Amino acid sequence: MTGPDTEGRRAVMDFVFMLTRDDRTVTDCLDVVDAVRDLGIRHIGFKDVGVDRATLRQLHALLRDMGATTYLEIVSTDRDQALASVRTAAELGVDVLMGGTWIEETLDLLRGTSTAYLPFPGRPVGHPTRLAGSPARIAEDCRRAEAAGCAGVDLLAYRAVDADPLDLVRAARGATTSRLVVAGSITGTDRIRALASAGADAFTIGSAAFEGSLRPHAGTLAAQLAPVLATVRELTGPR
Repeated sequence: MTGPDTEGRRAVMDFVFMLTRDDRTVTDCLDVVDAVRDLGIRHIGFKDVGVDRATLRQLHALLRDMGATTYLEIVSTDRDQALASVRTAAELGVDVLMGGTWIEETLDLLRGTSTAYLPFPGRPVGHPTRLAGSPARIAEDCRRAEAAGCAGVDLLAYRAVDADPLDLVRAARGATTSRLVVAGSITGTDRIRALASAGADAFTIGSAAFEGSLRPHAGTLAAQLAPVLATVRELTGPR
């Protein structure tokens, strides 16, 4: 976005392409990376379920080689399993770890690494994950995350069960100056534009691209991602 938003911030909208479908890393993730290598995507993420640890290591090395900023998003809402994902992120050396709600324990595990942490505000439940929590709860959690030293938050706005998604985004934006990433169920450019207007810094898309719902009559992954990339360029302008 080339001008300030309604609150006077200069908006920058990043697209994080998640190599995931139904909250699992796609089994052909290495081939997918090769297929999108020339699209100019600079933020790429995955989860530590769906493929084995050796494939994750190979995947992360491949993303590093292409100069991408790497993301791992925690899936589990179980404390021990979530912290195991934190250890995986630290071992791989991902740039950004997203998800989970155990802020202090996660930051302790990441101490001494260069991995930035963006926890979930609100109360994530189930699999695929839904988000419980009012705008007031979201704002409170964002303030707590920022005070603890997190780099931002990972908001499952369009998986909300208790509030309007954009109300949650606006509540989060009003509560923190840190990075605000919106993840999950972003199925078209209308939602991308709405998120930009509400103050999000970045968004993720995974399943919608692999299922073909971004462009229902287009057959290739590149064709699915084309309108997303065009919208981001329009919103952000030259980088």
